[in-house]
Amino acid sequence: MRGPDGPATEHEEGPPPPLRYLLLIQGDPSGMPADRAASDATMAEYAAYTAWLQETGQLLGGEALQPPSDATTVAVRDGRRIVTDGPFAETKEHLGGYYLINAKDLDAAIEAAARIPGARTGHIEIRPILEMG
Repeated sequence: MRGPDGPATEHEEGPPPPLRYLLLIQGDPSGMPADRAASDATMAEYAAYTAWLQETGQLLGGEALQPPSDATTVAVRDGRRIVTDGPFAETKEHLGGYYLINAKDLDAAIEAAARIPGARTGHIEIRPILEMG
C-alpha cells in the first residue's frame, strides 16, 4: 500500500500471506485397520499425503499421536496441580494426529483436509491459527 507521499507503508501490495491452519484428525480407534497389510497400506496413504503437502509448499508440521490411554491430563485448581492418567474426557473418537499447514484461504484448507486418509473414516477439524503479532 502506498503512503500519501508515495513510499510503501507497513503493508506492501501483492497477494495476502498464506494463513496457517491446524488440521486435527479425529477418528474412532475401532475403525483402524486390524491386520498388518491394511495398516501398512494406510500408512503409505499418509506418506503420500504428506509428500503432496510438502510438494505444494503447504506443510509446516504434523505428527501422529499415541492413543488416549497413554495421555496424562494436568489441571491446576486453587494453586494445586492435579495430574490424572488418561484423557480428559471419555469419547468414542479421539485425536489421532494433526497437520499444521499454510493455505491461501479456508477453501484451500478444506481441500487439504479432504485429502487426509482419515477423513474417510473419521473427521478432520480445521482450526485457523490465531496470529499473535
